[in-house]
Amino acid sequence: MVDPKGILSMGAATILRGKSTSTNLEANSTASRWMQQVTERIDILIKDYQADGEDHIHQTLHGVAIAALDSFLQSNVTGPPLEWNSAEILFPPDIARDTRKLHSIRQSIIQDLSVDGEAVYLLTPNIELFGLAKCILNHPALIGSERVSDYLDFRWARVTVNFWHQKLLSENAASLQQIIYDDLDLLEKDLRNRDTEESPLRLVQRATIHTQHGFDHRVREDLQYATDKTGFEFELTGRLGKRTKFQESELSQLVVLARSKDGGGSDSAQGTAIERNGTNGTSGNATNKSSIPEDLDLNDDTLLESIVFSKSTSDPYSTKQSDRSASLAALDPANQPPLNPLDSIILLAYASSITNTSPSDGLTREETLPYATRVLQGVSTNWQIFTQALLVRSRIEGYRSRTVERGVLQLQALVDQVIVETTPTISTGPLTAPTIQVQDDCGTSSFLPRPKPSESAPAEERLAYIHQLASPTRWELEAELASRWVSLGGLRTALEIYERLQMWAEVALCWAANDREDKARKILRRQLYTSTQSSAQESQHTKPSINDDDQIDVDDMTQERIPLPPDAPRLFCILGDMEKSPSAYEKAWEVSNHRYVRAQRSLGKYYFGQGDLQKSDEAYVKSLKVNALNHNTWFSLGCVRLQTENWTGAVDAFGRAIQIEDQDAESWSNMAAALIQLPSEDSVNDAETPEPTEDDDVLPSNAPKQDPQKHIHSAFNALKRAAALKRDSYRIWQNLLNVAVKISPPPYTDIIIAQNRLIDLRSKIEGENCIDVEVLEGLLAHLIATATSPPPMAASSTITTTNTDTAAASGVGKMTGFEKMLVDLIQDKITPLITTSRRLHLLAAKTSLHLQHPAAALDAYEKAWRCALNAPGWEHGAAEGKWRDVVDATMELADAYESLGERVRENGKEGEVVEKGWRFKARSAIRSVLGRGREGWGGGEEFEGLERRMEDLKGI
Repeated sequence: MVDPKGILSMGAATILRGKSTSTNLEANSTASRWMQQVTERIDILIKDYQADGEDHIHQTLHGVAIAALDSFLQSNVTGPPLEWNSAEILFPPDIARDTRKLHSIRQSIIQDLSVDGEAVYLLTPNIELFGLAKCILNHPALIGSERVSDYLDFRWARVTVNFWHQKLLSENAASLQQIIYDDLDLLEKDLRNRDTEESPLRLVQRATIHTQHGFDHRVREDLQYATDKTGFEFELTGRLGKRTKFQESELSQLVVLARSKDGGGSDSAQGTAIERNGTNGTSGNATNKSSIPEDLDLNDDTLLESIVFSKSTSDPYSTKQSDRSASLAALDPANQPPLNPLDSIILLAYASSITNTSPSDGLTREETLPYATRVLQGVSTNWQIFTQALLVRSRIEGYRSRTVERGVLQLQALVDQVIVETTPTISTGPLTAPTIQVQDDCGTSSFLPRPKPSESAPAEERLAYIHQLASPTRWELEAELASRWVSLGGLRTALEIYERLQMWAEVALCWAANDREDKARKILRRQLYTSTQSSAQESQHTKPSINDDDQIDVDDMTQERIPLPPDAPRLFCILGDMEKSPSAYEKAWEVSNHRYVRAQRSLGKYYFGQGDLQKSDEAYVKSLKVNALNHNTWFSLGCVRLQTENWTGAVDAFGRAIQIEDQDAESWSNMAAALIQLPSEDSVNDAETPEPTEDDDVLPSNAPKQDPQKHIHSAFNALKRAAALKRDSYRIWQNLLNVAVKISPPPYTDIIIAQNRLIDLRSKIEGENCIDVEVLEGLLAHLIATATSPPPMAASSTITTTNTDTAAASGVGKMTGFEKMLVDLIQDKITPLITTSRRLHLLAAKTSLHLQHPAAALDAYEKAWRCALNAPGWEHGAAEGKWRDVVDATMELADAYESLGERVRENGKEGEVVEKGWRFKARSAIRSVLGRGREGWGGGEEFEGLERRMEDLKGI
């Protein structure tokens, strides 16, 4: 078994600590900080070994870095506690034994690990171990060496330590992200071309890195590739079963059916993981049930502990058997075989991917839960994997009333387990994360009894897959528990946790959420400023106490602390949010050396709210210069530029947002709004081309002709993409319809689809007002103009008939393409919505005429006339427009009676006409209009026209 203490105490580690008798590194060092000194010592070490002609120094340094990183993770993430003091190993005795010096040097390490204004947790235990690994694996001399660049394990170790550095920060740092992905690009060839045992491990590790940075589509790609390499089979499907104690009938329940290639339970993969990940050990045996974390029972009066599945393997609601692997179809969902550890991690990674890419609602949680449940079913699984599965399940169950109790208790149990397993039995120095002062026999509080040594997994097993799981640290778990209490309304409990962890930003946010912004401001100012009256008495190392906040006068806290805390940029931004103070954001930007992007994002949001769009634009641009991969910032910048009518800039901003996240429908829609405003290329070229003079020779141009509708087509395609991503947004469909009609020639089918979708979304709210009458009139005119031959005679009585047999008999079923889509739209969607629109009734009438439905057409003309006649106020002399509508409708009705009355009815008896008494009806309609309009419009041109039409009908 590899001894990390021995590695760090001997060989190269001794030289790094300056204890070599051959070279006085302490005397040669000019650095004032510990990490800078370590970097200088590595330089001297490499030169010494190269001078002696020894080539093994790179492998030695790699081993030291891995031992330091694994020890750090063991002491902060996995446990069990280190049995030795890292300060005594890495620092000279005079520093390790001096509390004040040790505190100062650890503070300097935390300061050096801050990136882009993002800080590491202030009370991170054994931070010197991580600092040593960081210095070695990121040393320029080692990275720049050709020997090291080809050393893939060293490159992967560098990716690993930088990824853990990213996780330790409060938010992702853009510069660190760039370093990580530059290394991943160099390792791409190794991942794709080398078919080795560690390839699936590397792919899952990279998928975890993508999850951390929000690249969810890349996560799915890597997980699918890893699944193909391991031969792992799994499927999310449905099986009949019972979920509650009183359920009588079986319903389809979601379940993950999964089988490892070798049947599961193999320890070879775990042994490979231990060897490749560089963890402290060689044992790869799977964990037995006695050494896995406690899985709490649900104990609900309604829900069963687990779903009771039907003995039958068939489910009418699940995927067809032919679409599934035969081995998966034969699995009993209640008794599935154990999985290999890596396959369990893949399932948990898929669950995290679903959570990131889907909205946070009940459906998402229902889809995610079966993945965690499947991992927990296997008794022969890795200790850390089982812990992660319990954590995933507790996160899901925290949002359901029936399971919220177990979700919180399980999370509390995990928190206490990690605290117990990572709290050393010996003192490691003054800078240690605090714990609750309710102790058991071993000195540390615990929700559950401390496990016996035989019931706890060894360090090598816990660390075997830690880089693939990326489990949270002990303080992250406690902060998550506090956040859970906040969501449940337990603000006081959450405050106690945050205060114990000395997470002052979260403490302030909790007080603010409890309508105590005055208290929150005092807490923040206490961390950033000192009182002018008490600053002289305060020592530099005096820690602010939250108990003193009630006596603080906010106006008196004006003198800035020296030095500021590592998370000062974040504290300034939160203070700016509460005080609506742009100066606080500017201060955050200043103290972070112009690297804390949240400060400029907050400034951009503030100025946008104040209406100062120019300053808002400048702030967002400054933010993007530091982190150009932030989707939300590009989106916000695009919105600002839409307001300022900077159409080209808006297109660029939304385009960059889409490059980062191509599933964002709003970005696609807003980019289309900007594209439609851009001038056509012809107009731009005409404006830039000078007028030819008499001396200029006029030569024929061979340049290709520019498309004047290029931007319109681009906007149309962008809106189609947006509509596909967000089908329930009626605004996007309305914009799509508006842009489609501007294209020449129009995309008729897309226009019909858009109008159809608008009716589905808005008909219950707006009724017939959701219909664009002008667009439909144009579509129908195009249909009539391009019709080659009239459709067959219909046999149905009305155009709203949807019966399949009747439609087939009428010839409607023989229509295809655009004609069928338009007719179906008018028949099935529009006609039932018409209430007061004369134009829509006329549209239905013309459609019936096109289909050779004379009776239905005449009925529609009659309805259109009634709509015009029912408009209030047309009889009086003031409403001339309404009078003309009534006259036009009456003339149209008379013409319809004359042309359609004697035609053969489409669904009547043989020889039966549409309307025998059409003359009488036509004259009656005109007579009623003349009688009602005589007082207001008698003697007018329209009135005399109706009289002449009456005389014509009498003469027929």
